[in-house]
Amino acid sequence: MRCGKKLKKLTCVTADLTRSYEDGFGVNYTNRDHLPRRSEVVSVTDKLLELLFPGFDQRFRGEVDTEELVEICFDELASQICRALHRSNSSTCGCDEEARCEEAAFMLLSELPNIREMLKEDVKAAYIGDPAAASCDEVILSYPGLKAIAIQRLAHVLYEAKIPFIPRMMTEYAHSSTGIDIHPGAHIGKGLFIDHGTGVVIGETAVLGEMVRIYQGVTLGAVSFPKDACGALIKGQKRHPTIGNNVIIYSGASVLGDITIGDNSVIGGNVWLTESLPAGTKITAAMPENHKKFNGQSK
Repeated sequence: MRCGKKLKKLTCVTADLTRSYEDGFGVNYTNRDHLPRRSEVVSVTDKLLELLFPGFDQRFRGEVDTEELVEICFDELASQICRALHRSNSSTCGCDEEARCEEAAFMLLSELPNIREMLKEDVKAAYIGDPAAASCDEVILSYPGLKAIAIQRLAHVLYEAKIPFIPRMMTEYAHSSTGIDIHPGAHIGKGLFIDHGTGVVIGETAVLGEMVRIYQGVTLGAVSFPKDACGALIKGQKRHPTIGNNVIIYSGASVLGDITIGDNSVIGGNVWLTESLPAGTKITAAMPENHKKFNGQSK
């Protein structure tokens, strides 16, 4: 393509694209200071994981000690939270907004000791519940379920503080790297063990008790979505299951809707469940029939 012709075509493309930015739909923030940055949210999430599991990933240590790493996390969190909260056309946050950003960042950091105590129980549950686990160190270093749970516990603090964007960005980072999708709004008790984990989905209003074990491909989802008189989805209602203590949910099971699964229940693989279960219930899917053919005859 000749230079002049190329430039003319590219100018037309640019003009058409720029006009599309003016529709006000909300996917056209040319002022990037108004949104948190994915790369920086991922970076501070990794630093927080290093604070939760010191010594297991020393990318952020080097010459930086714990106090300095905490301070770095504070500054980076406050900066991204400020971007998330920013709604004006000015280039900087107001004093009240800046104070809220710092308060939210401090809140998350102050929760790290409590989150560590929860994660200790998660690590123990994985080690005890998986015969293939050689040590707790192996669980921390290599189990995707633990990483997904750790990030969700961090994100949940910001979700409860009503910080937009960032909690979901954190859990989607976990989703992309582990295959496990846990909404930051889910309430998760201590001792959760997600074995293997690929394809696990846990919805926003799900509540999990203590010492729950979940295998790959499990969905704790919604069975239907209520709508208002105009046909729009009603948000904020409880629509995901509540799972009791010491419940085991095997691979491929779908537990859907605002139902309650009682303590010490067992849900078998590939079960489709939309009704509550009393404590101590064991439910399995019907066994499929196998047909073998010998010389064209089924037996």
